[in-house]
Amino acid sequence: MSREIVAGVDGSPESLAAADWAAREALHRDLPLRLAHAWRWEPIDLPLIQDRASQERVADAVLREAEDTIARHYPTLALTAEVLSDTPVAALIGTEERAEMLVIGSRGHGAVAGFLLGSYGQQIIADATRPVVAVRSRDGDPAEPPTGHVLVGQLGSPEDSAAALGFAFATAAARGASVRAVRAWSLPALYAYSPASMRLADEAGGLVPYEEKALREALAPWRERYPDVPVTEHVELGSAGQVLLSASGAAQLLVVGRRAKRGAVGPRIGSVAHAALHLAPCPVAVVPQG
Repeated sequence: MSREIVAGVDGSPESLAAADWAAREALHRDLPLRLAHAWRWEPIDLPLIQDRASQERVADAVLREAEDTIARHYPTLALTAEVLSDTPVAALIGTEERAEMLVIGSRGHGAVAGFLLGSYGQQIIADATRPVVAVRSRDGDPAEPPTGHVLVGQLGSPEDSAAALGFAFATAAARGASVRAVRAWSLPALYAYSPASMRLADEAGGLVPYEEKALREALAPWRERYPDVPVTEHVELGSAGQVLLSASGAAQLLVVGRRAKRGAVGPRIGSVAHAALHLAPCPVAVVPQG
């Protein structure tokens, strides 16, 4: 089954920025783009009175505005647009069977960190089985992101980060960009490292060489698969979120992995992804493991 990039649009500047980013990514990857607007009939109580036909016309107008804008800016792009009769979360998740990735808008910086991405966006990222890219607009202008590297966080074992690394290398290859792979590490608390892991660290010459070796091993299969993609490696002491954010200023895309987590109040996206989504200056791709 052929893949496509799916962008959710709702008429906001953020969603138009997301659609613009998705259009350029679709051209980079030689894939079609599908614009999706979620709407279903919801009666509105007084004092606002709208019948179903009026709401339907508004939904169609939102979609057509985005479609016309993208078609005008990218006339060679294979483009489709569809109103999906469902809630925003269910509608976008329902497109995953054919989606290479989902692209959504993000409001970015703000005063209340927990609400910057929006509840719909956080739930889509938490529930998705495909990579989700969050894009913010800059003063309402869907500007071209900086022409920098693709920054990716490598955490845990090679298997833990394989999906994120694979997405980062594929994106860099499609764009003719380089990859900067970052591994953050912390000084172990007493007894935090097993005797076996400490022995491996000793054999590597210390904790820093041990972490550098772990990063090289995680990158090795992707260097082999994408030999034309330049790669730089960076290992730094600190929390993963802080280290990635400090390195994100020159990136055109930040890629982080996500484990499937479920808390007491529903799905969770993880602290590293949460920090990246709300504070990184560039678009952020969250890639589920496995």
